[in-house]
Amino acid sequence: MGTVVSMDASESSKNALQHVLGAVEGERLVVICDNSALKVGEAFIEGALKLGLWTRLLELDAGPGVRLTVPMEIYNLVSSRAADIFITIFRESEKETPFRVKIINLITRYRRYRLGHCPGITFDMLTEGALALSSEEHKDLQESAQRLLMRLTGAQEIRVTNPSGTDISFSVSGRPFFTDTCFDWKTFKWLNLPTGEVIAGPVESSLNGTLVCDLAVGGIGPIESPITIRAKGGRAVEISSNDDLLKRRVEAALSVDEMARYVGEFAFGLNKKARIHANFLEAEKVYKTVHIAFGHNSDYPGGMNNSATHMDFLISSPTVEVMLQSGDRFTIMENGDLLI
Repeated sequence: MGTVVSMDASESSKNALQHVLGAVEGERLVVICDNSALKVGEAFIEGALKLGLWTRLLELDAGPGVRLTVPMEIYNLVSSRAADIFITIFRESEKETPFRVKIINLITRYRRYRLGHCPGITFDMLTEGALALSSEEHKDLQESAQRLLMRLTGAQEIRVTNPSGTDISFSVSGRPFFTDTCFDWKTFKWLNLPTGEVIAGPVESSLNGTLVCDLAVGGIGPIESPITIRAKGGRAVEISSNDDLLKRRVEAALSVDEMARYVGEFAFGLNKKARIHANFLEAEKVYKTVHIAFGHNSDYPGGMNNSATHMDFLISSPTVEVMLQSGDRFTIMENGDLLI
Protein backbone atom coordinates (compact mmCIF):
# COMPACT_ATOMS: atom_id res chain seq x y z
CA MET A 1 0.00 0.00 0.00
CA GLY A 2 1.12 3.56 -0.69
CA THR A 3 1.91 6.06 1.99
CA VAL A 4 -1.09 8.09 3.12
CA VAL A 5 -0.40 11.80 2.61
CA SER A 6 -2.04 13.90 5.29
CA MET A 7 -3.87 17.08 4.37
CA ASP A 8 -3.88 20.24 6.43
CA ALA A 9 -7.15 20.17 8.41
CA SER A 10 -7.94 23.84 7.84
CA GLU A 11 -7.47 23.36 4.07
CA SER A 12 -9.85 20.37 4.09
CA SER A 13 -12.37 22.44 6.05
CA LYS A 14 -12.03 25.35 3.61
CA ASN A 15 -12.63 23.02 0.65
CA ALA A 16 -15.76 21.54 2.24
CA LEU A 17 -17.13 24.98 3.08
CA GLN A 18 -16.46 26.23 -0.44
CA HIS A 19 -17.39 23.26 -2.61
CA VAL A 20 -20.20 21.67 -0.59
CA LEU A 21 -21.73 24.46 1.49
CA GLY A 22 -21.18 27.15 -1.12
CA ALA A 23 -19.49 29.61 1.23
CA VAL A 24 -18.41 32.93 -0.25
CA GLU A 25 -16.38 35.81 1.13
CA GLY A 26 -18.26 38.02 3.58
CA GLU A 27 -20.73 35.37 4.78
CA ARG A 28 -21.07 34.43 8.45
CA LEU A 29 -20.26 31.02 9.90
CA VAL A 30 -21.21 29.72 13.35
CA VAL A 31 -19.59 26.48 14.53
CA ILE A 32 -21.44 24.72 17.38
CA CYS A 33 -19.00 22.24 18.85
CA ASP A 34 -18.78 19.72 21.71
CA ASN A 35 -15.78 20.49 23.89
CA SER A 36 -14.48 16.98 23.16
CA ALA A 37 -14.07 17.91 19.47
CA LEU A 38 -12.79 21.46 19.86
CA LYS A 39 -9.78 20.78 17.60
CA VAL A 40 -12.16 19.98 14.73
CA GLY A 41 -14.22 23.09 15.38
CA GLU A 42 -11.11 25.25 15.34
CA ALA A 43 -10.05 23.74 11.99
CA PHE A 44 -13.38 24.83 10.47
CA ILE A 45 -12.90 28.33 11.91
CA GLU A 46 -9.41 28.51 10.36
CA GLY A 47 -10.71 27.25 7.01
CA ALA A 48 -13.52 29.79 7.08
CA LEU A 49 -11.09 32.63 7.76
CA LYS A 50 -9.11 31.59 4.65
CA LEU A 51 -12.31 32.18 2.64
CA GLY A 52 -12.93 35.57 4.23
CA LEU A 53 -15.92 34.51 6.36
CA TRP A 54 -16.99 36.10 9.62
CA THR A 55 -16.76 33.37 12.25
CA ARG A 56 -17.98 32.43 15.70
CA LEU A 57 -17.50 29.24 17.74
CA LEU A 58 -19.98 28.10 20.41
CA GLU A 59 -18.45 25.45 22.67
CA LEU A 60 -20.85 23.01 24.36
CA ASP A 61 -20.08 21.01 27.50
CA ALA A 62 -21.15 17.53 26.39
CA GLY A 63 -21.01 16.03 29.87
CA PRO A 64 -21.37 12.33 30.72
CA GLY A 65 -25.15 12.03 30.42
CA VAL A 66 -27.48 11.69 27.44
CA ARG A 67 -28.58 15.10 26.15
CA LEU A 68 -32.28 15.58 25.48
CA THR A 69 -32.95 19.32 25.32
CA VAL A 70 -31.49 22.00 23.06
CA PRO A 71 -29.38 24.56 24.98
CA MET A 72 -30.83 28.06 25.08
CA GLU A 73 -27.63 29.47 23.53
CA ILE A 74 -28.46 27.63 20.30
CA TYR A 75 -32.03 28.95 20.25
CA ASN A 76 -30.65 32.47 20.70
CA LEU A 77 -28.11 32.11 17.90
CA VAL A 78 -30.62 30.72 15.44
CA SER A 79 -33.36 33.24 16.23
CA SER A 80 -30.93 36.18 16.05
CA ARG A 81 -29.91 35.36 12.46
CA ALA A 82 -26.27 35.26 13.55
CA ALA A 83 -25.12 33.15 10.57
CA ASP A 84 -25.53 32.20 6.95
CA ILE A 85 -23.94 28.79 7.57
CA PHE A 86 -23.95 26.57 10.66
CA ILE A 87 -21.57 23.68 11.32
CA THR A 88 -22.63 21.37 14.18
CA ILE A 89 -19.99 19.05 15.63
CA PHE A 90 -21.27 16.47 18.13
CA ARG A 91 -20.12 13.14 19.53
CA GLU A 92 -21.47 9.94 17.97
CA SER A 93 -24.18 8.24 20.04
CA GLU A 94 -27.34 6.50 18.93
CA LYS A 95 -28.96 7.61 22.20
CA GLU A 96 -28.44 11.26 21.31
CA THR A 97 -29.89 11.07 17.80
CA PRO A 98 -33.21 12.64 18.96
CA PHE A 99 -31.23 15.54 20.49
CA ARG A 100 -29.39 16.10 17.21
CA VAL A 101 -32.60 15.85 15.16
CA LYS A 102 -34.14 18.60 17.33
CA ILE A 103 -31.21 20.88 16.52
CA ILE A 104 -31.41 20.10 12.79
CA ASN A 105 -35.14 20.86 12.83
CA LEU A 106 -34.58 24.09 14.76
CA ILE A 107 -31.96 25.41 12.32
CA THR A 108 -33.67 24.27 9.12
CA ARG A 109 -37.21 25.39 9.92
CA TYR A 110 -36.21 29.01 9.28
CA ARG A 111 -35.33 28.07 5.65
CA ARG A 112 -32.57 30.68 5.53
CA TYR A 113 -29.50 28.79 6.74
CA ARG A 114 -27.20 26.12 5.28
CA LEU A 115 -26.24 23.48 7.82
CA GLY A 116 -23.32 21.05 7.79
CA HIS A 117 -24.08 18.46 10.46
CA CYS A 118 -21.14 16.38 11.75
CA PRO A 119 -22.12 13.79 14.40
CA GLY A 120 -19.02 11.82 15.36
CA ILE A 121 -16.55 13.70 13.18
CA THR A 122 -12.90 13.20 14.13
CA PHE A 123 -9.82 15.25 13.35
CA ASP A 124 -8.29 12.51 11.19
CA MET A 125 -11.30 12.65 8.86
CA LEU A 126 -9.97 16.08 7.88
CA THR A 127 -6.36 14.97 7.48
CA GLU A 128 -6.59 11.40 6.09
CA GLY A 129 -10.22 10.33 5.77
CA ALA A 130 -13.39 11.20 3.89
CA LEU A 131 -13.07 14.97 4.35
CA ALA A 132 -9.40 15.15 3.32
CA LEU A 133 -10.37 16.18 -0.21
CA SER A 134 -8.71 18.69 -2.49
CA SER A 135 -10.79 20.97 -4.69
CA GLU A 136 -10.19 18.61 -7.61
CA GLU A 137 -11.27 15.57 -5.55
CA HIS A 138 -14.50 17.33 -4.59
CA LYS A 139 -15.20 17.98 -8.27
CA ASP A 140 -14.45 14.34 -9.21
CA LEU A 141 -16.80 13.09 -6.47
CA GLN A 142 -19.53 15.44 -7.66
CA GLU A 143 -19.14 14.24 -11.25
CA SER A 144 -19.38 10.57 -10.20
CA ALA A 145 -22.54 11.32 -8.26
CA GLN A 146 -24.11 13.12 -11.21
CA ARG A 147 -23.41 10.16 -13.52
CA LEU A 148 -25.10 7.82 -11.05
CA LEU A 149 -28.08 10.16 -10.67
CA MET A 150 -28.58 10.16 -14.44
CA ARG A 151 -28.76 6.35 -14.49
CA LEU A 152 -31.26 6.36 -11.62
CA THR A 153 -33.65 8.81 -13.31
CA GLY A 154 -37.11 7.25 -13.46
CA ALA A 155 -36.35 4.49 -10.93
CA GLN A 156 -39.49 2.98 -9.40
CA GLU A 157 -38.29 -0.05 -7.46
CA ILE A 158 -34.94 -1.18 -6.05
CA ARG A 159 -33.75 -4.64 -5.11
CA VAL A 160 -30.58 -5.17 -3.06
CA THR A 161 -28.81 -8.51 -2.47
CA ASN A 162 -25.40 -9.39 -1.04
CA PRO A 163 -23.33 -12.51 -0.24
CA SER A 164 -24.16 -12.27 3.49
CA GLY A 165 -27.85 -12.94 2.82
CA THR A 166 -29.42 -9.55 2.16
CA ASP A 167 -32.43 -9.72 -0.17
CA ILE A 168 -34.67 -6.67 0.09
CA SER A 169 -36.85 -4.66 -2.26
CA PHE A 170 -38.60 -1.33 -1.88
CA SER A 171 -40.31 1.42 -3.85
CA VAL A 172 -38.80 4.79 -4.72
CA SER A 173 -41.82 5.87 -6.76
CA GLY A 174 -42.13 9.63 -6.42
CA ARG A 175 -38.93 9.69 -4.33
CA PRO A 176 -36.16 11.08 -6.56
CA PHE A 177 -32.51 10.37 -5.78
CA PHE A 178 -30.25 13.28 -4.84
CA THR A 179 -26.63 13.69 -3.77
CA ASP A 180 -24.97 15.31 -0.77
CA THR A 181 -21.82 16.03 -2.83
CA CYS A 182 -23.39 19.05 -4.55
CA PHE A 183 -26.55 20.46 -3.01
CA ASP A 184 -29.36 22.57 -4.39
CA TRP A 185 -29.54 24.86 -1.37
CA LYS A 186 -32.85 26.32 -2.53
CA THR A 187 -34.42 22.90 -1.95
CA PHE A 188 -32.30 21.36 0.81
CA LYS A 189 -31.14 23.10 3.97
CA TRP A 190 -28.78 20.63 5.63
CA LEU A 191 -26.39 17.75 4.98
CA ASN A 192 -23.93 15.57 6.82
CA LEU A 193 -20.19 16.15 6.50
CA PRO A 194 -18.23 14.35 5.16
CA THR A 195 -20.10 13.83 1.90
CA GLY A 196 -20.11 11.02 -0.64
CA GLU A 197 -23.63 9.61 -1.12
CA VAL A 198 -26.42 9.33 -3.64
CA ILE A 199 -29.60 9.06 -1.59
CA ALA A 200 -33.36 8.49 -1.73
CA GLY A 201 -36.07 8.22 0.89
CA PRO A 202 -38.01 5.02 0.02
CA VAL A 203 -41.79 4.83 0.31
CA GLU A 204 -42.17 4.15 4.02
CA SER A 205 -44.49 1.14 3.69
CA SER A 206 -42.61 -0.57 0.86
CA LEU A 207 -39.55 -2.35 2.32
CA ASN A 208 -39.80 -6.15 2.32
CA GLY A 209 -37.27 -8.92 2.81
CA THR A 210 -34.12 -9.58 4.82
CA LEU A 211 -31.35 -7.06 5.46
CA VAL A 212 -28.00 -8.36 6.72
CA CYS A 213 -25.78 -5.55 7.97
CA ASP A 214 -22.21 -6.86 8.16
CA LEU A 215 -20.05 -3.73 8.27
CA ALA A 216 -21.24 -0.94 10.59
CA VAL A 217 -24.31 0.54 12.30
CA GLY A 218 -25.11 4.23 12.67
CA GLY A 219 -24.36 5.59 16.13
CA ILE A 220 -22.48 2.39 17.00
CA GLY A 221 -19.77 2.02 14.38
CA PRO A 222 -18.02 -1.06 12.92
CA ILE A 223 -19.47 -4.38 14.10
CA GLU A 224 -17.85 -7.76 14.71
CA SER A 225 -20.99 -9.85 14.22
CA PRO A 226 -23.67 -9.20 11.55
CA ILE A 227 -27.12 -8.03 12.50
CA THR A 228 -30.14 -9.28 10.56
CA ILE A 229 -33.38 -7.32 10.17
CA ARG A 230 -36.49 -8.82 8.63
CA ALA A 231 -38.82 -6.19 7.19
CA LYS A 232 -42.44 -6.38 6.12
CA GLY A 233 -44.60 -3.54 4.86
CA GLY A 234 -41.74 -1.12 5.38
CA ARG A 235 -41.32 -1.99 9.05
CA ALA A 236 -38.52 -3.83 10.88
CA VAL A 237 -40.44 -6.72 12.42
CA GLU A 238 -37.60 -8.96 13.63
CA ILE A 239 -34.01 -8.22 14.70
CA SER A 240 -31.41 -10.92 15.35
CA SER A 241 -27.65 -11.14 15.98
CA ASN A 242 -25.16 -13.35 17.77
CA ASP A 243 -24.00 -10.18 19.51
CA ASP A 244 -26.63 -9.69 22.23
CA LEU A 245 -25.43 -6.22 23.20
CA LEU A 246 -25.56 -5.04 19.58
CA LYS A 247 -29.06 -6.46 19.22
CA ARG A 248 -30.24 -4.68 22.38
CA ARG A 249 -28.78 -1.35 21.26
CA VAL A 250 -30.43 -1.59 17.85
CA GLU A 251 -33.77 -2.66 19.33
CA ALA A 252 -33.66 0.27 21.76
CA ALA A 253 -32.93 2.76 18.97
CA LEU A 254 -35.71 1.37 16.77
CA SER A 255 -38.18 1.57 19.66
CA VAL A 256 -37.91 5.32 20.30
CA ASP A 257 -41.28 5.85 18.61
CA GLU A 258 -43.62 4.11 16.17
CA MET A 259 -41.97 5.42 13.00
CA ALA A 260 -38.44 4.49 14.14
CA ARG A 261 -38.97 0.97 12.74
CA TYR A 262 -40.05 2.18 9.27
CA VAL A 263 -37.59 2.55 6.42
CA GLY A 264 -36.25 6.06 5.92
CA GLU A 265 -33.27 5.97 3.56
CA PHE A 266 -31.39 4.08 0.89
CA ALA A 267 -27.98 5.34 -0.29
CA PHE A 268 -24.90 4.47 -2.35
CA GLY A 269 -21.42 5.24 -0.95
CA LEU A 270 -19.03 6.96 -3.40
CA ASN A 271 -16.20 8.47 -1.37
CA LYS A 272 -12.93 6.63 -2.13
CA LYS A 273 -11.19 8.13 0.91
CA ALA A 274 -13.88 7.02 3.37
CA ARG A 275 -12.92 4.22 5.77
CA ILE A 276 -14.96 1.40 7.31
CA HIS A 277 -13.14 1.46 10.63
CA ALA A 278 -14.04 5.04 11.39
CA ASN A 279 -17.14 6.59 12.91
CA PHE A 280 -20.30 5.80 10.97
CA LEU A 281 -20.50 9.36 9.67
CA GLU A 282 -17.55 8.39 7.48
CA ALA A 283 -18.22 4.66 7.06
CA GLU A 284 -21.59 5.23 5.35
CA LYS A 285 -19.78 6.99 2.48
CA VAL A 286 -17.38 4.09 1.77
CA TYR A 287 -17.02 3.35 -1.93
CA LYS A 288 -18.65 0.11 -3.14
CA THR A 289 -21.18 -0.05 -0.29
CA VAL A 290 -24.85 0.82 0.20
CA HIS A 291 -26.84 1.41 3.35
CA ILE A 292 -30.43 1.30 4.52
CA ALA A 293 -31.72 3.44 7.38
CA PHE A 294 -34.83 3.25 9.51
CA GLY A 295 -36.45 6.38 10.92
CA HIS A 296 -36.51 10.09 10.12
CA ASN A 297 -36.60 11.19 6.45
CA SER A 298 -39.16 13.98 6.31
CA ASP A 299 -36.53 16.35 4.89
CA TYR A 300 -35.92 14.08 1.85
CA PRO A 301 -37.94 14.60 -1.37
CA GLY A 302 -41.34 13.05 -0.65
CA GLY A 303 -40.24 11.72 2.74
CA MET A 304 -42.99 11.23 5.33
CA ASN A 305 -41.18 9.53 8.22
CA ASN A 306 -41.18 11.98 11.14
CA SER A 307 -39.48 9.73 13.69
CA ALA A 308 -37.29 11.38 16.32
CA THR A 309 -34.43 9.04 15.39
CA HIS A 310 -32.57 7.64 12.37
CA MET A 311 -30.33 4.53 12.33
CA ASP A 312 -28.27 3.34 9.34
CA PHE A 313 -27.08 -0.17 8.42
CA LEU A 314 -24.09 -0.59 6.10
CA ILE A 315 -24.03 -3.51 3.64
CA SER A 316 -20.96 -5.04 1.95
CA SER A 317 -20.56 -6.17 -1.70
CA PRO A 318 -24.10 -5.22 -2.74
CA THR A 319 -25.79 -6.01 -6.02
CA VAL A 320 -28.44 -3.42 -6.83
CA GLU A 321 -31.16 -3.88 -9.45
CA VAL A 322 -33.36 -1.03 -10.68
CA MET A 323 -36.85 -1.26 -12.17
CA LEU A 324 -38.04 1.72 -14.22
CA GLN A 325 -41.60 2.96 -14.68
CA SER A 326 -41.60 1.26 -18.10
CA GLY A 327 -41.03 -2.10 -16.41
CA ASP A 328 -37.48 -2.39 -17.74
CA ARG A 329 -34.92 -3.72 -15.27
CA PHE A 330 -31.15 -3.33 -15.14
CA THR A 331 -28.31 -3.94 -12.69
CA ILE A 332 -26.58 -0.74 -11.62
CA MET A 333 -24.17 -2.28 -9.08
CA GLU A 334 -22.75 -5.80 -8.96
CA ASN A 335 -20.85 -7.03 -5.91
CA GLY A 336 -20.06 -3.42 -5.05
CA ASP A 337 -18.92 -2.36 -8.54
CA LEU A 338 -20.95 0.42 -10.16
CA LEU A 339 -21.93 -0.38 -13.74
CA ILE A 340 -21.97 3.17 -15.10
